[in-house]
Amino acid sequence: MSSNFRLDRAYKNAKQLAFDDTSKFIFFSDCHRGDNSFADDFANNRNIYFHALNHYYREGFQYCELGDGDELWENLNFEAIFEAHKNVYQLLRQFHLENRLHMVWGNHDMVYRQKSYVDKHLSSYFEPIDDSDKELFQGINYNEALVLKHQQTGQELFCTHGHQADWWNYVCWRIGRFLVRILWKPLQVVGIADPTSPAKNYKELIRIEKRIKKWILKNNLRITIAGHTHRPRFPEPGQIPFFNDGSCVHPRSITGLELENGKISLIKWQIATKTDGTLQIVRILLEGPEKLVDYITD
Repeated sequence: MSSNFRLDRAYKNAKQLAFDDTSKFIFFSDCHRGDNSFADDFANNRNIYFHALNHYYREGFQYCELGDGDELWENLNFEAIFEAHKNVYQLLRQFHLENRLHMVWGNHDMVYRQKSYVDKHLSSYFEPIDDSDKELFQGINYNEALVLKHQQTGQELFCTHGHQADWWNYVCWRIGRFLVRILWKPLQVVGIADPTSPAKNYKELIRIEKRIKKWILKNNLRITIAGHTHRPRFPEPGQIPFFNDGSCVHPRSITGLELENGKISLIKWQIATKTDGTLQIVRILLEGPEKLVDYITD
């Protein structure tokens, strides 16, 4: 089974979303939310992420998480992750209640492709304060991909995690999960990184990106947004329209893609120091905005 076949299948089975120039979307991926232990890469950026999430909720954005939102390789279950980052999930629940939450599974949360697992672990949580079960993501569905289709122009954006172009992390994800839990999580605590991760293996990262770009060329330059490699990508109009939103586990910053007013932008949220020495969380525009219609497809 080739990466082209896996990407074709993801596109065919994708959740369809209609949008227009009044729509607003934020794309994040690779949050790798963990249990707040020393191995939790998300913990360092949780305040930045929560502040950004609040901003997008208040501004009426739809939230698209393109895989690896929860770190379910290092952690045995969702419950420990929920307890560590309860405020984040309660805010995501507000997006869900307003039909503004669109979730994609990646290799680190691939168990979410099983509806039974999602219903069992994500539908509710136990609240010890009043000794009762509370609703969380009742009725939520995780998808392998999303396809956003512009209602006027018909232009499509194919959004997926991107591990379809990574044979090891798609086909052998159970082996990868076993190695991470048993071997690399304890070593990560003392600073030794997992060499099987494409984010840490530059040669593999390049190979994955080449496979995705080859698929885009084969499919009439279809605009594609992915994550997985943790490397932000923002092509100019006229180049192969392959975008990557980066990750939420960069050192002291998170990156994402915004879609607003028919334009796409690459943004970063980070902590900055004010002149009086106090700290603030700021949004920085890295690339764009560029009009989607300028990315002409064949």
